[in-house]
Amino acid sequence: MLSLGLLIFLFLLRPAYLQFPRACVTAEILQTKECCPVWEQDGSVCGARSGRGFCQDVVISDLPNGPQYPFNGIDDRERWPSVFYNRTCQCAGNYMGFDCGDCKFGFFGVNCAEKRESLRRNIFQLSVTERQKLISYLNLAKNTISTDYVIVTGTYEHMNNGTDPMFADASVYDVFVWMHYYVSRDALLGGTNVWTDIDFAHWAPAFLPWHRVYLLSWEHEIRKLTGDFSFTIPYWDWKDALDCEVCTDELMGGRNLLKPNHISPASVFSSWKVICSQAAEYNSRGVLCNGTGEGPLLRNPGNQNRDVVSRLPTSADVEFTLSLEQYDTSPMDISANMSFRNTLEGFGNPQTGQGNSAQRWMHAAVHAYMNGSMSSVQGSANDPIFFLHHSFVDSIYEQWLRRHQPPRSQYPRANAPIGHNDGYFMVPFITLHRNGDYFLSSKDLGYEYAHLLDPVQRFLQEFLSPYLQQAQKIWQWLLGAGIFGALVACLIAAVMAFACSTQQQKKNKALMHSGRHPLTDRRKERSL
Repeated sequence: MLSLGLLIFLFLLRPAYLQFPRACVTAEILQTKECCPVWEQDGSVCGARSGRGFCQDVVISDLPNGPQYPFNGIDDRERWPSVFYNRTCQCAGNYMGFDCGDCKFGFFGVNCAEKRESLRRNIFQLSVTERQKLISYLNLAKNTISTDYVIVTGTYEHMNNGTDPMFADASVYDVFVWMHYYVSRDALLGGTNVWTDIDFAHWAPAFLPWHRVYLLSWEHEIRKLTGDFSFTIPYWDWKDALDCEVCTDELMGGRNLLKPNHISPASVFSSWKVICSQAAEYNSRGVLCNGTGEGPLLRNPGNQNRDVVSRLPTSADVEFTLSLEQYDTSPMDISANMSFRNTLEGFGNPQTGQGNSAQRWMHAAVHAYMNGSMSSVQGSANDPIFFLHHSFVDSIYEQWLRRHQPPRSQYPRANAPIGHNDGYFMVPFITLHRNGDYFLSSKDLGYEYAHLLDPVQRFLQEFLSPYLQQAQKIWQWLLGAGIFGALVACLIAAVMAFACSTQQQKKNKALMHSGRHPLTDRRKERSL
């Protein structure tokens, strides 16, 4: 049971990186388009009194987008976040958050002055206790309504230009599911007409930076929810895997023997309900996902369409992908050739580098292989394997960055598909993040991957660290045991000394009674 103090602590925690904080979804705010909440700790807008930030105009990049999306002023995500807000908190220094009340990634402490590097580890290197903790944290997030954030359930036009707000509650976990849906949903053109060749986080350069911020935000949210600031997202190293190694009841849920598409009833994930998984249905009605449950989590790994995906990625696939020198190539979409991004995303062949592949590879192959909720782009985050998978994808991105050391200028400033230019703000985040700001090493963002450590560091982390962690947990017991052992040893030594002394005294008395004196006799012996 959680203590009352811990419950109060968790209640007071304020997540900071998602979109649509409750303070910014009233009709008045949507009309003024100013999302600059008061930071509760000092009672000032954006924490200005404490020097954390100020309410400022949002400056939108006007550099041209690519030709893939030929419309203008149709979709709420265009020129993000200007349809909803044109003034937000701009935070200073190491501060971040919709009210500047939190720290930038990698910084901790009351004043965000403590820089700390967290380590993401292979899920199979976690102890049994750590695995159980991961599952309990996931389930807690799935079943805890976010007290600070809501999801949008209608377009700005549906809301009569903000006069009739359309928002709904969602759990902490489902807020992230909804975010992944919203960033990748089709554009509604009116009636039942939609434009499908649009995605603000996939099929183009921002794929890797966007998911990097998404994972960091999710990781941070779990820390906030649980109070465990040592938590990191583990990864599943799927290269050369013959099956879904994490699909066990001890981890992400095994297969239901009676219903192969469902999760084993022995796993907590069998009770999960998915949201935002019916894209075709929403499009047919010209509406957005409203966050209601739509049925159980589905997964049937290995029974996918083999014409699309024949196997999971191999070490050779990964190495070829890492060898590609250009981050992206024109036209910077799924047809890009010899593009690291497109090949890692899975639309380029990892044996030839040619784009527009009829099959799916690398990242996309793992999604398709799961053959269920995770196989649909918009609803894929419903499956918790999503986070283990993307953590490993992010580590490959990190390897490429370290191997090739690309300058910021290699990330496209203009003419990428809409939402993917360097200066475009990531949809649907508030705080605002520009794509190009995350074209840099994870170490600059406060985290590292265990399999990227040098051999000595890796040995210490993977083999010695678990024992040191256990020792740290029981150090008081070990100290007590050591002190007790020392006291027992001293007591035994004292008893033995006393016994020896008593025996010697008895021997001396016996000699005296026999008419001999020990000291005199020894002197006589020396004089002879």
